[in-house]
Amino acid sequence: MLKQINGGVCAAKGFMANGIHCGIRKNKIKRDLALIYTKAPATAAAVYTQNLVKGAPLTVTKNNIADGKAQAVICNSGNANTCNANGIEIAEKTCALLADALKIDAKDVVVASTGVIGQPLDITPIANGIPALVAGLGGHSDLACEGIMTTDTQPKEIAFEFSVGGKTCRIGGIAKGSGMIHPNMATMLVFVTTDCAISAEMLQKALSADVKNSFNMISIDGDTSTNDMLSILANGEAGNTEIVGEGADYDAFCAALNAVTTDLCRKIAKDGEGATKLLECKVTGAKDEQTAKTVAKSVICSSLFKAAMFGADANWGRVLCAIGYAGADVDVMKVGVAFRSVKGMVSVCENGAGIPFSEEVAKEILLESEIEILITLGDGDAKATAWGCDLTYDYVKINGDYRT
Repeated sequence: MLKQINGGVCAAKGFMANGIHCGIRKNKIKRDLALIYTKAPATAAAVYTQNLVKGAPLTVTKNNIADGKAQAVICNSGNANTCNANGIEIAEKTCALLADALKIDAKDVVVASTGVIGQPLDITPIANGIPALVAGLGGHSDLACEGIMTTDTQPKEIAFEFSVGGKTCRIGGIAKGSGMIHPNMATMLVFVTTDCAISAEMLQKALSADVKNSFNMISIDGDTSTNDMLSILANGEAGNTEIVGEGADYDAFCAALNAVTTDLCRKIAKDGEGATKLLECKVTGAKDEQTAKTVAKSVICSSLFKAAMFGADANWGRVLCAIGYAGADVDVMKVGVAFRSVKGMVSVCENGAGIPFSEEVAKEILLESEIEILITLGDGDAKATAWGCDLTYDYVKINGDYRT
């Protein structure tokens, strides 16, 4: 049974974290360097952006954890270390400096960066900050979470307790992501830790399968980042028999992992740049899962629909429009649409056509901060969920001067 607990990435036994301001960001009250560490060696897995332009840290991390092992994660914010001639050198130097401070192998470090693309990254503030970063290690998931934030307005962390083979295990995660989010693997940056014993092969299998229904189903603005990465470390300190194949234990682990990723998906979508509302599009009655996913993602990505949600306008025609150009094999004459929030539910479309409804009631429902878009396709039993947010004036304001 899953139980939500406190602790974020420090909830799992043996994991410590910290976050400091080292000087990459001009604002001295904003943390810009984060660390997660386990004394016990951990199995490791990751998924990365499919953007052809990739941040140097992704290349270094991919090489480092090719053996399925890691002990630490270091991440800076304020600079993406992307499209820099010496980006690989800086990322590798960061790993080496941290490894020296922790007395571990530099190849056992996951390194990540987030922030402005194309600006040189000076190693000096990182080098100067690492001693304090290491010295302050403890149960500080919240500080690490702050250290990876850029335009985020809210920290994003979660943890759960679950059982594997009669042993109590814990899993937790932190994430950053607010804009430039239209993933083709994961989101901006997500770090997950667990004390469950699981082989690197099964960890990678679980992670790769999970993102298809979690982070790959978010969209804030249609832009896939260059630095997207989701990594997970499992140190085995829960003492369960190592998961090396499919079965009940693997299923329990996957369920716990999905609880973490789904929660972080919702937090990321709700904190989209300039957003005032979390949009959750639930598609049912599809002929297959891919059709359901295609429809859900198309609706969530529609700028016209997102703008309508900002204005609390029950413009269901924009939902039908997005379904129509999604590229999915859908019989539009069977489509039904409804909107739901804590204020209730209103059906607005049946069999591909509008039905009478109260605009006043619909407005009240859509003024809430979390909105469900319920779509029925009437073609089968498959379903899917996608997450996004409304499109507001502030999104343009934030991105109009993001670099300057």
